[in-house]
Amino acid sequence: MKAVVTTATLVTEDGVPVDTVHLPGPQDLAIVMAHGFTQSWQRPMVWRIARRFNLQAGVVTFDFRGHGRSGGLSTLGDKEINDLDVAVHYARELGYQRVATVGFSMGGSVVLRHAALRGGVDAVVSVSGPGRWFYRGTVPMRRVHFAVESRIGRLFARHFLQTRIASRGWDPEPLPPADAAARISPIPLLIVHGDKDVYFPPEHGRQLYASAREPKKLWLIPGFGHAERATDDKLVDRISAWVVRSVQAGAAGVLGAPGQAVAEVQAVADLQAGQEQTATS
Repeated sequence: MKAVVTTATLVTEDGVPVDTVHLPGPQDLAIVMAHGFTQSWQRPMVWRIARRFNLQAGVVTFDFRGHGRSGGLSTLGDKEINDLDVAVHYARELGYQRVATVGFSMGGSVVLRHAALRGGVDAVVSVSGPGRWFYRGTVPMRRVHFAVESRIGRLFARHFLQTRIASRGWDPEPLPPADAAARISPIPLLIVHGDKDVYFPPEHGRQLYASAREPKKLWLIPGFGHAERATDDKLVDRISAWVVRSVQAGAAGVLGAPGQAVAEVQAVADLQAGQEQTATS
């Protein structure tokens, strides 16, 4: 009998309704997927990735506040850790024994901060995430800042990108992504970045990796662009395989209790891929 995909409205600890969808899978593992800025779980590119992850695990994905059918206003990765947190708790309530978070771009910074400040997950993957805040070194990022910081930009985002952005800036400034990466250990961490990322150059992926402690892994992928738009089925499958290996090692007692880990064993598939940059301590 085919499992039924279900939607739910979750409410965060600060009272924001979050539109959520669950794609059922084996009870040993759920992937909680966090989209990038201006995206939604209902966008075809995001839904395709969620369905692909669902080949290996149960999937919970959702719209961040200010996006899609969720309430509230986007805070560009600050209060969004509450959105991710309620989705992680939902996965646990559904009965999943292990939960991994996978975030793209803004979602990549959110999964890092969530793991550092809230914990309760068994593996973390940040794809195309920034290494630091306030980066304006590329034309696309200058456009993002215009959309966020100006009234005209916020109106454009609301009407044409279906993204509602808070007019007030951060107060206080959230924990920066690289600082968050430094606090995640012993949860296993995978940083995925492309050398053709037009938003955040490869130095951002390297900064996250350099700040993190073991167990950690960096895939600096030749030809890969930015976030969901550039993610193909092959990359989704590689990420799935890494997540499965990490949580299976934990279930076997190598990593200990949920949220604890040692360095992953290198897989033959990664050796053959030839697209992974690693470093040894």
